[in-house]
Amino acid sequence: MIIKVLIADDHDLIRAGLRSIISFEEDINIAYEAENGEKVLELIRLHEIDVILLDLNMPLINGMKVIEMAKKYNNKVKIIVITVENDIRIIHEAINVGADGYVLKESAGTEIANAIRSVYKGDKYIDKSLVASIFTDLQSKNDKTLNLLDILSKREVEVLLNISKGLSNKEIGEELFLSEKTVKNYTTNIFSKLVARNRVHASKIALDNHIEDYYNRKYCSKE
Repeated sequence: MIIKVLIADDHDLIRAGLRSIISFEEDINIAYEAENGEKVLELIRLHEIDVILLDLNMPLINGMKVIEMAKKYNNKVKIIVITVENDIRIIHEAINVGADGYVLKESAGTEIANAIRSVYKGDKYIDKSLVASIFTDLQSKNDKTLNLLDILSKREVEVLLNISKGLSNKEIGEELFLSEKTVKNYTTNIFSKLVARNRVHASKIALDNHIEDYYNRKYCSKE
């Protein structure tokens, strides 16, 4: 499966740079480009696009409005904000209006490619350099409606919950009916998203964020 991507940025050099970075990825294709917000929305209406790499500072229609309107046109399209803005308030606003990922322009090519694949699969993605700042901000606000674990998928939360209980990858696989290799892949993704050094560190993050209550509240109450 080839992931069809739209690059939306008003600077030719930025679009060329992203094009160059992604050109090495066999499963990702830069299908379209746009230099302003109006063209982004026009392309969404006319074509099937999987992921948009979107700058927030777009001419004609700003990035925040583009996210909001794009989701109304096609709620299946995934949007990754690619920006220099690392202000926590802006990150929260982008996520609240519908962004699926948030990556800084200074990030390495592998970060951008991983973000594209992650949101395409239905996960959320936050630039690793921003996770610590977001975590600190959530703690300082003591906002119980937000949780660092929100950046994980349901399955990743399930795996992390079992890690926090001291289970091995093999035991987690038996518990969740997954292969040991699949559990290992989920573990790698979890460590990357949470910037966790090892299983002990990941367990501490999970317990600090009350993972069992979080899982029961977010998933079990809906079943």
